[in-house]
Amino acid sequence: MTEHDHDPPHPPRKRGLFAGLRASFLTGLVVVMPIGLTLWLIWTVTGWIDGFVWPFIPARWRPEQYIGINLRGVGVIIFLIFTVIVGWVAKGFFGRSLLQWGEDLVDRMPVVRSIYAGIKQIAETVFAQTEASFDKACMFEYPRKGTWAIGFVSTQAKGEIAQKIPHGETILSVFLPTTPNPTSGYLLYVPEKDVVYLDMGVEDAAKLIISAGLVYPAPPGAAAAKAEARAEAKSRAKAAALPKP
Repeated sequence: MTEHDHDPPHPPRKRGLFAGLRASFLTGLVVVMPIGLTLWLIWTVTGWIDGFVWPFIPARWRPEQYIGINLRGVGVIIFLIFTVIVGWVAKGFFGRSLLQWGEDLVDRMPVVRSIYAGIKQIAETVFAQTEASFDKACMFEYPRKGTWAIGFVSTQAKGEIAQKIPHGETILSVFLPTTPNPTSGYLLYVPEKDVVYLDMGVEDAAKLIISAGLVYPAPPGAAAAKAEARAEAKSRAKAAALPKP
């Protein structure tokens, strides 16, 4: 044994003032940044829509003529009302006929028809009200054996795809999203036997992908266990607060 073996253990170093301030700053940043960015985005988009709508509104009908200030957000309300009216008209026979006539006119314009078709396809993809959605989140080995990726099962392979794949088993179409933007990715056709279904929902899996594996969903029953623990703690606190006989 050496003389160093008898030395008492060193006490843990206390965190300095700067380290405590840094930790508090980072915690506050985590709280403030999402709220601030959300409010800034809402404020910016509202101002952009107002700036687009107000040139079409006569000056005598604008809010500053009545309350003396340019009330932000009124343009958004006008835009929503106008969009609802246009959608209602487009559902009728007259609206469909007018829309078809306008699209036929656009199809005769070489450059304009390409731009219109692209914008229409994007709008229909983003805003179309369909019941099609991903069924479940899953895992499968990709891009090689032993490496696992998270994907979303859409449907079973059908038609020519199912006929041309040389497998005598069920083939699933799986969307493999990218991180941190899950709206882009790859469409893969995977044998169902190679797919491992996850208990987490599609939204929880999307959060996991967007956060690059930093945000994991709570295990099943965790919320109920927390609520039960809170209720038990409250009952104990009430029992302790009662005067003893």
